[in-house]
Parts: sequence; C-alpha cells; structure tokens
Amino acid sequence: MEIQIEVTGVNPTEFFGVNHHHLKLIQKYYPNLKISSRGNVLNVIGEENLVLMFEKKMDQIINYYHRYNLLNENVIEQLMLEENNHFHDEKTDDIIVHGNSGIKIKAKTINQRKLVKAVNENDMVFAVGPAGTGKTYTAVALAVRALKNKEVKRIILTRPAVEAGENLGFLPGDMKEKLDPYLMPLYDALRDMLPPEKLNDMWQNGIIEIAPLAFMRGRTLDKAFVILDEAQNTTVMQMKMFLTRMGQTAKFVITGDLTQIDLSEKHKSGLQHVLSILQNVNGISIVTLNQNDVIRHPLVKRIIAAFETEKLPAF
Repeated sequence: MEIQIEVTGVNPTEFFGVNHHHLKLIQKYYPNLKISSRGNVLNVIGEENLVLMFEKKMDQIINYYHRYNLLNENVIEQLMLEENNHFHDEKTDDIIVHGNSGIKIKAKTINQRKLVKAVNENDMVFAVGPAGTGKTYTAVALAVRALKNKEVKRIILTRPAVEAGENLGFLPGDMKEKLDPYLMPLYDALRDMLPPEKLNDMWQNGIIEIAPLAFMRGRTLDKAFVILDEAQNTTVMQMKMFLTRMGQTAKFVITGDLTQIDLSEKHKSGLQHVLSILQNVNGISIVTLNQNDVIRHPLVKRIIAAFETEKLPAF
C-alpha cells in the first residue's frame, strides 16, 4: 500500500527537524515502512496495517504541533510510545492559566497532565522527578490559577535553605532578599504568569508570601496554595512539621528530586520518608515525572539518562 500525507500549516524544517532529524526518529518506530518526504508531503509505502497505523500516529503528531507549537525529541518519543494518546482528546480547558502577553500555559507532557489532574482532585500532592520535568513550573501555574479563580487568598512559597543551614540571619537584606537565591525557579515562573507591577504589589501586600521552611513552625496555613520546593532537602522532622501546618481550605504541592539530596549523611530525606508512608493515604496523590517529561534542551534528557545508568564506585 502507498499513501501520501500532506503536512499543512507548518514550516517543514521546524516540523521534520534539521536534516530530517524528527522524521528519522519517527521512522525508527516503523522500520518496515519506506518513508520519504518532499516539501510538506510524506510518501509512505508498506503493508496496509502498518501504513494505516503510521497515518494515525502522524495525525496525532501534527495535531500536537498545531496545538502547542512545539515539537522535539521528547515530545515525539512520548507520542510514539503512548498507545492511547491523551494530548488530543482534550478541550480548550486544558490551559492551566494565561500568562503575560496572553501566553497559554499548559501541561505539555503526559505526567505533567497527571500532575494537573492530581491537584484538581486532591488537596495534597507530591510531584517527584528530575530537573527540567516542569514539576515546579506546573505547580506555580496551578497556584496562580487558584488565586485568579479566588479559590485561595494567597500563595505561599517555601523551601529548605540547606546551604545556609536554615539560619539566614548572616545574609544581607530583608527576608525576601535572603531567600531570593534559593527561590529563583519559583520567581522565574511567577514572572511568566503575572505582570511585574501586579507581582510586586502581591509581594508587598502578602498575597504572595516567601518564607523559609523554618519559619513555618507554629502556623496554620489556611485559604492558601502552598508550594514546598526542593523537598528532598527537608529532614524527616521538618517534613512532618510542614505537612501538619495544613489548614482546612489549603492546597499543598510538594516538589522534589530524590537524586539531588544535599543533606548530610546523618539526616534522612523527609521527602523520601513520607513517600514511603503516605502512598496509600486517602486524599494524597503522588505523581512521578521522569526523563521523558524533560522539556528543556534535548541534551538535558540524555544527561539525566547518563547519570541514572552510571555505576558509582563504593566508598
């Protein structure tokens, strides 16, 4: 069987990749098909069932590109491996929030979508995965959405300042300035989603609060969307303290990467501990992201894979 597939409304170099890199990646999944391209047209030759399967998969890839204006190695691999693809059966309400200049901020991978669903359905969610998987960015987008929809009255951002031993007094500046170096990923996300003047007003009025984890003790966090970032660097007691601050109408999202624990050897990671004891607790959801969710440069995914397979020497 031979068919032609016309890919309309795309830049061929961008869609097929430089030197047809994207097309070559797709073709690896269909070794028994003869696939060639000229301009925006693909010519496909092979057994009928394989050709039809390929045509359906290309429709999914084209739809994804038109919807998200994005196509890279990570996206292609996810689309090829996902048997029942969920990227294209959603309505426009899959937008988390509209950012600055009308940018539509969406979950772009399967596990990011799982994270959005988990937060919609649960008041406490753990998002665990390596750098670049969008766990923190997605959490901040969900917090901004909740604030805009008046589901909460404030956003609270916190993380353990391990490098300063939670004792930030010796650093210059006020509390926000002391914490700035540690919370930069959260700031970067907020700057994408809120105009600068509005963001500054929210900081000044306490609608968005920046607080070190040590300052959470004794508080009840209510009517708030609370994000604990870099949670792998909490101790067990710090984690227990933080989780028990939850008020009646709060949302808690805890993000972390278990491969980047900076605690001293005498301290067990609080995140590692609670993931083992809370996995079956009703109302708590745990979402695991992996290298397939990395949406940074394709090299980041390969670097993560290399570290995961590295055999470290015993000490």
